[in-house]
Amino acid sequence: MDARLREECAQQLKATREEWTRRLGAIRSDRRRESGELSPDFEDQATQRENDETLDALDERGRQAVAAVDAALDRLEAGTYGDCAVCGGTIPDDRLRAEPSAPSCIECAGAGAN
Repeated sequence: MDARLREECAQQLKATREEWTRRLGAIRSDRRRESGELSPDFEDQATQRENDETLDALDERGRQAVAAVDAALDRLEAGTYGDCAVCGGTIPDDRLRAEPSAPSCIECAGAGAN
């Protein structure tokens, strides 16, 4: 992998991490009801609680995304970025451009290893 692609991926990973961190902060703020308590109306409360389930799912997805980005940044630092974590082969540049946090090659990902 050339240095330009490595830097491109590093910048994209950092931007993705910043975006997810911002989103997670907003989700947690909403979940803590920083903008207001539950409505006194029972039907409104039911809707708010349903929204809480959605927020919880988004929070979980965000935490997974941040963990994947952090793992990719660790691989960059360790010098193993671009190596498939499953088979040890090279992850194609096009895959890394499309999914910079990808830990495995297409074949291993397709086999359910990732």
